[in-house]
Amino acid sequence: MKTINKMLLILAATALPLTLQADQNGNDQGDNDEGNNVPTKHNEATIAQLQAEMASGKLTSERLTKEYIARINALDQNGPGVNAVIELNPDALSMAKNADKLRHQGHVLGPLHGIPVLLKDNIDTGDKMQTSAGSFALVGKPAKQDSTVAAKLRAGGAVILGKTNLSEWANFRSFESISGWSGRGGQTNNPYGIDRNPCGSSAGSGAAASANFAAVSFGSETDGSIVCPGNANGVVAIKPTVGLTSRAGVVPITHVQDTIGPHARTVADAAAALGVIQSRSFDGRDPATDGVPLGWRNRFTRPTNIPTDYTKFLDPNGLRGARIGITRVGLSGFTNVTTPAPVTAAIEAAFQALTDAGATVVDLDKAGFTFTPANGELGILLYDFKNDVAAYFATRVGVPVAGGTLQTAIDFNNAHADVEMPFFNQDIFDLANSLNTTDPNAPQDPALFGADASGHSSYNIALDLDQAAGVSMDKALSTFKLDAVVTATDNPAWSTDLIYGDHFIFGTSGLAAGPGYPIVQVPAGIVFGAPLGISFFGTAFSEPTLIKLASAFEAATHVRAHNLPTFADTVPFNNIQGTTPKPPHGNAASQSAPNVKSAVKKMPHHL
Repeated sequence: MKTINKMLLILAATALPLTLQADQNGNDQGDNDEGNNVPTKHNEATIAQLQAEMASGKLTSERLTKEYIARINALDQNGPGVNAVIELNPDALSMAKNADKLRHQGHVLGPLHGIPVLLKDNIDTGDKMQTSAGSFALVGKPAKQDSTVAAKLRAGGAVILGKTNLSEWANFRSFESISGWSGRGGQTNNPYGIDRNPCGSSAGSGAAASANFAAVSFGSETDGSIVCPGNANGVVAIKPTVGLTSRAGVVPITHVQDTIGPHARTVADAAAALGVIQSRSFDGRDPATDGVPLGWRNRFTRPTNIPTDYTKFLDPNGLRGARIGITRVGLSGFTNVTTPAPVTAAIEAAFQALTDAGATVVDLDKAGFTFTPANGELGILLYDFKNDVAAYFATRVGVPVAGGTLQTAIDFNNAHADVEMPFFNQDIFDLANSLNTTDPNAPQDPALFGADASGHSSYNIALDLDQAAGVSMDKALSTFKLDAVVTATDNPAWSTDLIYGDHFIFGTSGLAAGPGYPIVQVPAGIVFGAPLGISFFGTAFSEPTLIKLASAFEAATHVRAHNLPTFADTVPFNNIQGTTPKPPHGNAASQSAPNVKSAVKKMPHHL
């Protein structure tokens, strides 16, 4: 415990100077809300709008960075307490000043030049910040070098503002884990209702983008952990094709499914961010950046025309003439729960909006199409995690698990159970550690790895099963001549519950997770003030098409603009007072509470 307490003091001292510097310069904080010292001038401002202001001299990166820091201090670390930011970067203001200097000299390095961004706390930064995956087992000396994604952001002039909290070990420590909770960071909350859950392991990234704590934030996904926070927090989320963005320097679950992508308030901002972090060619540190995802294995080769700018695919009329396949499989709920009627009504309204925007909608369920599930997924995750996390530990020094194995992390958790395991155990760690991960053809438990037609089970057979899920998606696209498949992303956010755990009624990211295919999630509906999103699915490297379609849906519906977060105690915030609405926390966000009448419209966890 002495070691843990010392770490806490070091972390607090690291972030303190930047916090004070931002607070002491009120003139650089922008417009505040009713004198409560919460900057609001650039709430919902897009990257293009911020760049235009900086180009004209009306705004500097330094001022914008200070605004975001002050907002984080007021609404994240204090006030309603979103708790999305686990650490501020003590070099952020220096980075902002340098970006301003370069701009003054006529050098703009890219679309994120001078733009403050946040990174999930499992993405290495070779600076003064920690990369801990939310666990004290990785706290000590910072990573030795930037992840590829962080290096690309620096090279593009972005201001790395800080790190976001996450579900510890990306929700892959326990089957009983709570989304958004980590030993180091505590519980992240949802800016739409503080008692609501932000969903998925990239919880802090989604909540931070929604709360206007940065222009864009970056998360990681294995199965659902970019798109689920996008859904729950009412923001756009892009889960890229596996291998389009590098995982080098990112705390892993599996090299087969892990990918890095953005959360943003608009499709345009997410597209701009994706263009900066993509690896068009081999980055030298992640073999996936020179290959194709599992769904394309031995079938197709990597495209040679991967874009460097995804904003050119934005099209407000992109749904006109498009063919969209919709599916409702699973949306009625799992076997022990039923999806509430207001949720299904919002989903149907979103499907209708596709038609209203000019798309031809094909009901795949009525046509009798069945998607092949990725039945080998859990086994692949367990097998790879044991090996991949040890490979990552070998890159770290000066932290408790440096150079260790999964067993080292298990031992650390047992020795520090009071801070690492106060609410749930590490049964996933134990299960993964028990597997034979030296021979991919060794027999495995079919309950974990699935089985082939002969009843045999192994890691390699599991890979074949999950590849079949990609073949199935491609068959749907080709058979019905579709531009994309669309369905609801997840159920709206539930109330965080440390006793009973997460409350997933449905989730659809598994359609793309196993084969490594992309998803673009976009806000699509409102259920008593809680956001609901839809996901656009396609084959590998189809991000241009998905961005085109999602931007058109956004342009036709403007769902987020009609339902901004209020930082209320819960949603709906009038459930106790009856017909008298309870205002949000001091109207802290300068984002008015939604009109109640207009707002009402008819695997393990996300990793």
